Amino acid sequence: MESDLSSDVFDVLVIGGGVAGLSGALTLSRARRSVLVLDAGEPRNAPAVAAHGLLSRDGVAPLELLRAGKVEVQLYGGQVLSDRAVRASYAHGVFDVETENGKVYRARRLLVTTGLVDELPQVPGVSERWGRDVLHCPYCHGWEVRDTPIGVLGTGPASVHQALLFRQWSSRVTLFLHTGPEPEEEQWERLAARGIEVVQGDVSGLEVTDDKLCGVRLSSGLVIPVQSLVVAPRFTARGSLLEGLGISAVPHPMGVGTYVPADAAGATEVAGVWVAGNIADLMAGLAQAQSQGVTAAAAINADLVNADADEAVARLRAAPSGSLFSGRSEAAVTERVLGVRRHGIDSLLGE
Repeated sequence: MESDLSSDVFDVLVIGGGVAGLSGALTLSRARRSVLVLDAGEPRNAPAVAAHGLLSRDGVAPLELLRAGKVEVQLYGGQVLSDRAVRASYAHGVFDVETENGKVYRARRLLVTTGLVDELPQVPGVSERWGRDVLHCPYCHGWEVRDTPIGVLGTGPASVHQALLFRQWSSRVTLFLHTGPEPEEEQWERLAARGIEVVQGDVSGLEVTDDKLCGVRLSSGLVIPVQSLVVAPRFTARGSLLEGLGISAVPHPMGVGTYVPADAAGATEVAGVWVAGNIADLMAGLAQAQSQGVTAAAAINADLVNADADEAVARLRAAPSGSLFSGRSEAAVTERVLGVRRHGIDSLLGE
């Protein structure tokens, strides 16, 4: 196993070069911490044409946002490397992280922002159009599909809620029950009251014309016209790297996937390891992930400040007794603090 930068121990190793990781790295670099970002280059929102809901950057291409973020981190001395972290361990006060390329990087603290994987419904055509006209977040894409025919693919108990939610953006919403449960009586009433059409039967595929979604095909052969399709992915945290440190992803209370538990600042149950973004918060959009990266970075820096102070005190206490609180050291401190107002110390130096 090849070792790289073996003589360097970074203050913080950030694993994941998305919005959460880069925001954390930027904050830590500005705090004059030595920071290394390991980026596997697989952002979750890469298929999307534009990112929305970011004040002053609404509509920015996701990959351009990340490119600009990496430049900003590097302007403050942070380092960004393209490599995938595969294993992490801890010994003698330092974390060792091995990458896919066989390199090993070392750090005092870890910030893991590896995000999640969207496990999409197994319907032909869905994965190919994911992030384009197959979507799941109304706050990311609702405005762009406003007033158009929107389909909602029923796969679980949340599908009725999704249909009611997207009704805010269009009066032409169709819920395809597909493999989802039959709505309860109250849900039927709410769907009817909002004018949402409900279609029985399994969905067998999508109809596409000129690289645009134009319909949903049922197993009966019937095609229902839509211009976008809302799905409910299962969110699976990318947390396997943390297993070597005793941290595992757990089922989410809402039953939508798995996540890595952490406190409000992103601290995990293992000292020295923080998480931010979708690995810990499955519902977080870009703005929330950015905020979580900054919050975790501030907590990490505060932890390092305390650790630095503890180490300095230990060194001071370990110094030879004659060098502590001597007349000369007292005079030097007084000179620095009081200047010409000092008195009674110079005589100790024989002046």
